[in-house]
Parts: sequence; structure tokens; C-alpha cells
Amino acid sequence: MSRAELHTIARSLVEGGRGILAADESTGTIGKRLEKIGVNNSEENRRAYRELLFTAPGLGESISGVICYDETLRQRALDGRSFVEVMQQNRMVPGIKVDTGAKALAGSAQEKVTEGLDGLRERLQEYHALGARFAKWRAVIEIAADLPTDYCLSVNAHALARYAALCQENGLVPIVEPEVLMDGDHTIERCYAVTSRSLQFVFAELYAQRVDLSGMLLKPNMVISASACRTQAGAEDVARLSLQCLRTHVPSIVPGIVFLSGGQSDERATEHLSLMNRLAPAAPWKLSFSYGRALQAAALKAWQGKSDQIAAAQSALLRRARFNAMAARGQYEPALEAA
Repeated sequence: MSRAELHTIARSLVEGGRGILAADESTGTIGKRLEKIGVNNSEENRRAYRELLFTAPGLGESISGVICYDETLRQRALDGRSFVEVMQQNRMVPGIKVDTGAKALAGSAQEKVTEGLDGLRERLQEYHALGARFAKWRAVIEIAADLPTDYCLSVNAHALARYAALCQENGLVPIVEPEVLMDGDHTIERCYAVTSRSLQFVFAELYAQRVDLSGMLLKPNMVISASACRTQAGAEDVARLSLQCLRTHVPSIVPGIVFLSGGQSDERATEHLSLMNRLAPAAPWKLSFSYGRALQAAALKAWQGKSDQIAAAQSALLRRARFNAMAARGQYEPALEAA
């Protein structure tokens, strides 16, 4: 695939106020969510749930692409169509999670490094043949008294850049995700400092490893107070400091920034995105979303594993997707939640 084609796909994922549905939960993670609604974690139940998501009528009006788990990319709908075909027919680009998870970092056991580079070139070639056109790799950065270390930031940035370069070599747009976690009691100012440092490491490695920044997307955390922080920053501060951090560290050549929700409530994640787009209508990159739980939670609760609740679940998904598409255009208002 040419560079021009990679650029086109990257831009298409963030154009028109559309964003990305993250449906790449591992078997264990989706199992925990199914357990909460009393549904057995079988392959058929996972397949049925993903089918109701991907076949929601008109989902492609708000969702540009779907990040899948390996199992999901290979599954089929009840009518025989592959999920890749289902997504494409619903105007959504198939994507794939390719990392193998965060493991203890040698020499700094409190921190994590994301693994999965071994054999990645061959896996990317297979995923491209299956129909994937973009990929995702997540690094996990924890904040504590003496964390993160530069060592942790360095090894994770190096892995993200190696992954991104391999993706582009094999015709997939890389989504680069350095997530600074909300866990802890740190302030929004501390989150700003760590997020800034993380992005410095990431873009230095992306440059060093010759990644084409016009053919990738960044998936960062928002700059936000930790979940246990005594003083929670307001929505305006989250939007303002997130924008300030990104303007300082993200080159304008990057076509889009698709935020993760990172443990925020559905409504707060949407509100923060909308405020950012209002504050920066002429930002050099598109500001959109790549949400998992914040898009799916309402649908999963409505479904309850019952076939007669599929329409209700799809309606809940479409509602959240529509609100986030509005937020990507700066048009969402919290009052809409009560409508």
C-alpha cells in the first residue's frame, strides 16, 4: 500500500465528525462484562454481542472504524457474511488490536511494558489479508510518587514506534496509544506533566524510526484529575489543559487525535470532547474519539443477552455514537442526555 493510501485511510477515520468504536476487548475482559449481565462467556455469546454492535442500522453515520480482537475479525454474522463484510457494508473500516498486553517491566516491577513485537510483521500481513486496514497498540503509563520513570516511558515509546513502522510497512494505519492512567489521587497538573513527558518520548521515537506521521493516528488520554483526587478539575480545565498539552507536543502533520475515555463516565467523556472542539475549531488535527466502554456500556445493559432486546441495545449504541459524533463537531450539550 502506498503512502498516499495510508494517508487517505487515516484521514477517513476522523473526517466528518465520525470516530472509532473500540470493540477489541480480550476474551477475559469481555467475559467480565458479560458476567455482570448474567451472560455466559461463550464464543457464540461473544459473536452474537459483536454482531448486534456491527449491524446497528446507520452506525456508520457516526462510526468510521472498529477496532477488533483477533477472534472477532475472523467471525461471521448469522447470515454468513464475515464481520469484515458487515463493517464495510455499514461504512466502517475494520481494524485490529495487535499488542499482546502489558507485562511487568524488568528492572521496574511496578511499571508495565507492552509486548507483542515478536512475529508482528507476519501477523500484520495476515490481518491485512483478512481485511484490516488499521491497527492499535496500547502502552500503559501509571502515575505514582516516583512513577513513571524515564526508563518506562522510553521502552514503551520505542515499542510503539516499532509497531507503527511495521504497520505502515504492511499497509495498516497505526493508532499509537500511550495511555496515562486515571488511577490514583494525582492532580490534573500532575497528569499534564506526565502526559507531556510521555508524548515527548513517543514522538522522538516515531521520528527516529521513520514513521510517516501523516499516516497514523494518536490515541491519548485526556489531561484529567485522577479518579481519587480530592479536587476534581472542571470540564473547562480538562479541555483547556488537554489542548495545551497536545498543541505543545503533537505535530500538526498528524491527521487526527482519537481520545480514549479512560474510565470517565459516558457523559463526561462526550462533554470533554465537545468542549475541546469548541475551544479549538481550527486545531491542526481532527479531534475525535476511540471509545470502548463509553460507547458500549448502555448497549450491553440494554441487551442482557436476550434476542428480543437487540433493537433496544442497538438504539442505545446509536444514541451514544450520535452524541459523540456531535461532540467531534463541538455540537454536544449535556442537556441532550435528558431528552
